[in-house]
Amino acid sequence: MAATRQKHTLAAPILAAGLGMAAALGTAAAQDAALATQIVDALNKVYGVHPGFRANHAKGVVAEGFFKAAPEAARLSKAVLFNGTSIPVTVRFSDSTGVPNLPDGSPLANPHGMAIKFHLPGGDETNIVINALKFFPVSSGEDFRDMLLAVAASPPEAAKPTKLEQFAASHPNMPRALATVATPDSFADEEYYGVNAFIFVNEKGERHAVRYVMAPERLVHLSAEEAAKQAQDFLIDELPARLSRGPVTFRLKAQLAGPGDSTKDASIPWPESNETVELGMLTITKSASDSLEVQKTLLFLPGQLIDGIEPSDDPLIGVRDGAYAVSLSRRTP
Repeated sequence: MAATRQKHTLAAPILAAGLGMAAALGTAAAQDAALATQIVDALNKVYGVHPGFRANHAKGVVAEGFFKAAPEAARLSKAVLFNGTSIPVTVRFSDSTGVPNLPDGSPLANPHGMAIKFHLPGGDETNIVINALKFFPVSSGEDFRDMLLAVAASPPEAAKPTKLEQFAASHPNMPRALATVATPDSFADEEYYGVNAFIFVNEKGERHAVRYVMAPERLVHLSAEEAAKQAQDFLIDELPARLSRGPVTFRLKAQLAGPGDSTKDASIPWPESNETVELGMLTITKSASDSLEVQKTLLFLPGQLIDGIEPSDDPLIGVRDGAYAVSLSRRTP
């Protein structure tokens, strides 16, 4: 295990966002399906196969609560999610990597993930899948696959420059993305970002490109030295303990694209000066009593959308959907 951690320390924070198949039919979908399988195969090559667990973000904890939209949300989107009613949610927090017994304080566990499933009236669902990573290190599923293969081909004894170092040199946003991560003192004290752009459509037919931001009540990061001293499961154990004392809240925001901001390249951050709109409050009230078991069959798809929310031209949305589906098929009977 120690050798595995040393081997992948550089790349660990960028392996968080899982990628996959397109939902459309035809040749493009077949190509995306093949790419999704290649990505999951590459994740298994890096982290090994752990039956019953995700290929990435294997270690996690599930909680429940509700979301209530802010009045400003309806200005941007006509989605029922933003009509101001209380929407039940299932939330999964997770560590990066496909190693289910990874210490929560390991640098490999960064960036941590947050996936939200909104249970809408009539039985519909929509999902938001976000990470504590301000932007993604690459812009395509092919590059993500190649990055994973570079990790696998760069053991500590590899000749310099390693395959991973060569990949980083040709993809300069990769090390920049790595610089945005840190270990939180709690899943509840972390800020999570939607690196993919989506299109909000309001009742007037007006369209706005947005990226999600999930802001905590407070943001608390540990130093590398502090993180190394923590118990192996300190994040997994802390959240249920915190929820037993009261709810945890986050504010969901939409960062609006400005003129010239790319919606199709997740590796390019939008300026922090862009307008941000409050979408509502996420309140987490309790942990799932059977968290370890229930998360095996939970599937969060970024591209599972509803009227009023559309995918942008970012190819990673469909790619992520496919990889998550492939991963689910391998961890369930």
